[in-house]
Amino acid sequence: MTEWNDAVKSRLMAYCRIDVLEDLDEVLLKDSYYSAVSYMEEAGIWEPPAGTARRAKYDLCINALVLDEYDRRDVTITGAIVADNPSFRRKFNQLKNTSFRVSESDT
Repeated sequence: MTEWNDAVKSRLMAYCRIDVLEDLDEVLLKDSYYSAVSYMEEAGIWEPPAGTARRAKYDLCINALVLDEYDRRDVTITGAIVADNPSFRRKFNQLKNTSFRVSESDT
């Protein structure tokens, strides 16, 4: 898993359209990132090698999860129809259906 660093923070700030992080916003963004990574891992989707097309798809799913969590911080959502983003869902399902993790004993 890619640890939190300036490159990850910059990528997520750009994706979430955040110009400046106020007060504890960086902590929230970081927690949202780790939550998204955990969600993917628990779904059986592991971080692919950097520089691959699969990694780009993985990063876009992470970005979407972080943005959703960042934007929907309230416990209750009112006045909006909430539905999965079909583009995210297609990427997520494809990653999930084609993921496998080789243990070190298998290599």
